[in-house]
This record gives sequence, structure tokens and C-alpha cells, in this order.
Amino acid sequence: MNIYVLVKRTFDTEEKIVVNNGEIVDDGGAEYIINPYDEYAIEEAIVVRDEHGGEVTVVTIGNEEAEKQLRTALAMGADKAVLINTEDDLDEMDEFTVAKVLATYLEDQEVDLILGGNVAVDGGSGQVGPRVAEMLGMNYVTTITKLDIDGTDVEIVRDVEGDSEVIKTSLPLLVTAQQGLNEPRYPSLPGIMKAKRKPLEELELDDLDIDEDDIEPKTETVDIFLPAEKEAGRVLEGEIENQVRELVDLLKNEAKVI
Repeated sequence: MNIYVLVKRTFDTEEKIVVNNGEIVDDGGAEYIINPYDEYAIEEAIVVRDEHGGEVTVVTIGNEEAEKQLRTALAMGADKAVLINTEDDLDEMDEFTVAKVLATYLEDQEVDLILGGNVAVDGGSGQVGPRVAEMLGMNYVTTITKLDIDGTDVEIVRDVEGDSEVIKTSLPLLVTAQQGLNEPRYPSLPGIMKAKRKPLEELELDDLDIDEDDIEPKTETVDIFLPAEKEAGRVLEGEIENQVRELVDLLKNEAKVI
């Protein structure tokens, strides 16, 4: 089985960054990681391969710094990695651009199963996976929490606003992973050593015969800003009846939520 995993390099969610005039001006040497939801996708791909055979290829778009995240995926157990380097070709990308580049690469591959994270923690749009599937004319299911494959038949459990939905479909297929699908493994020392010898292919847009005009972003980023700092909480004191009156007054006149 030919399994591909779509991976994104993101900020560690605990890192501090500085934004000024709508641009990130200082990341303070922030640590970059594999998007956490993509880790579920990598783990599931490895589990499927171990059960059904085949190989797992992880794919990302970015610059050479993304090689570190690909090597981490290889250390987890993926077989091959592909970096589509857009550093010299694209100044800006949106979900359409990323999906178009990935779909162009994948349409020339023999694909049985594609996995990706449900969302990226830095953008949260959840669009890339479904867009890739649409461009490839492939079935897709999002926010999955269970995946069972029998031949070409697939049964999936997906998360739907706190409940679950069971879907039956077939390969080839694209799915996006939700928290709860599995518990991603940590790269072991032997896995890290093996990852250094596993193939990592680097491609550019010219290798995919992509014209930059055909992948111009469809959206424009108007502004980037950090969330407002939360104000300190307030502890109400005194008799319960007085606390209730004060709470109602605060909710009505200060918070203006009632």
C-alpha cells in the first residue's frame, strides 16, 4: 500500500513571538515542530503500513529548514520523505497554493491512502487536505478518530461536535486525523540513526512543471496580531446572596453578557 502523509512545519505552541505592523518581526529563535495533528497522521500511517504492508512517504512544502521535521517523521518510522522547496519561487502561500502544489506532486504518484492533520495549529483553517482530495478527484473524510481497512473497503469513525459518525468508503482515500485517533510515538535512538540513511528527496516547482502564475494565492492576509492578554480574575467575597447580586451586576453592567 502506498501511503502519503501531508506534514506542516509550525511554531511550538508554547513559543513567544513578536508581531509588529502585521508581520512577525521576531520569533526569538522559536522552536519549530511537526504540526501536532500531523503527528497523529504519521502514527496512523505507520500503523496501517505495519498491518497491510507498503511504505509511508511524508511530504512537506517550505524551505530547507523543514528537513528537520521530515527527519523527525522518518525517525518515527516513515520510509521516505519529500521536501518541495518553494523558498526561491513563492513569497506568499495560502491554502489554495499549498493544496495545488501538493496535488500536482501526488497526481503523478501511485496513491492508495493520504493522511494529514485535521488542522494546523498556526492557521487552523483545515482546508488543505480536503482541497487536495478535490483536486485529485478522491474521496475524503475529515476529523477521523478510527480507521479500519479491509482490502479496499474502509470503515471510519469521525468526530462530529462531541459525538461520533461511522462512515464506510473505499480506497483510494484521503483522511485528516483528529486528536484521539492514536498516541504518536516518540522517535527512538535507533530510529533517529536510521532516519539519517533514509531517502529525502528535494524538489522545486520546476521539477513539477508548475507555473507560478497558476498557484497565486486566492486570499490576502490583511493583518496578523497576537491575542489580547487576559485580565486577572476577580474573587467575590462575603455572603452568598451578596456574591450572587454582585456577580449578576458585573455580568450585566461590566461584561455586558446579560
